Amino acid sequence: MEQKDYYQILGVESNTAQQKIKAAYRKLALEYHPDRNKDNPAATDRMKEINESYAVLSDPEKRKQYDAFRQTYGSSAYGHFRQNWSDQDIFRGSDIHQIFEEISRAFGFRNFDEIFKDFYGPGYRTFEFRRPGAFGKVFFTSSAGGDAYTPKFPLGGNLGKLIRYGLKKKWGIEWPEKGKDRNDIITISPELAQSGGKIRYLYQKQSRELVVKIPRGIKEGQRIRLKGMGDDGKGGGEPGDLYVKIRFKKPFSRKIKNFMKQLRS
Repeated sequence: MEQKDYYQILGVESNTAQQKIKAAYRKLALEYHPDRNKDNPAATDRMKEINESYAVLSDPEKRKQYDAFRQTYGSSAYGHFRQNWSDQDIFRGSDIHQIFEEISRAFGFRNFDEIFKDFYGPGYRTFEFRRPGAFGKVFFTSSAGGDAYTPKFPLGGNLGKLIRYGLKKKWGIEWPEKGKDRNDIITISPELAQSGGKIRYLYQKQSRELVVKIPRGIKEGQRIRLKGMGDDGKGGGEPGDLYVKIRFKKPFSRKIKNFMKQLRS
């Protein structure tokens, strides 16, 4: 997989504040906007890279995960990150469409819908939702047959329920729901964390024994994503994921020491 660096793509440092991340994205979005680069086909690919970088770095949780991969894997962090985060995961909840609309109004460019039809094809459609204190759009494209629709940037929670209701009422579109993600803890030795390797792990909720690949140099507290091992999806949706948090085994002497400390207390 081609190696990239989200910070380099946006031209910012790893300690850049969130507001400056947004300012950098606005500047690049204007520079590489399709309406300013009609004779430069490469600008579209560049714009997609910029969008992905901003979607990750503008979200505190995604940025935290990406930073952890950079610290562990250095220049190959992008490849490891994309193994754990799909396009749906990356763009979920992003405010990219709002920024594009602001640029369009300010400079007279095409609106967001027209631009993303160019990006994703003629089957691209949007569903607009409104509720007190919230407004936004869901973006989805038709399949090759033109009848079924797959959402591009789904939302969860109450907004997701509102959007699913609107899609079904307006177009009769059933929106598959991804299964719920689950979390667990896996205990390994510091030696395995340092060298990397595989370990058998019992996922008690499903009474299944899994083989987990431990990346070399993983730190205590980091999580490993086991794709598709969460709860089952609804309406044909994909299953959720299982995130196992790394915990190190304590030496036997430390266990004795902690036990004696508890007795004294």
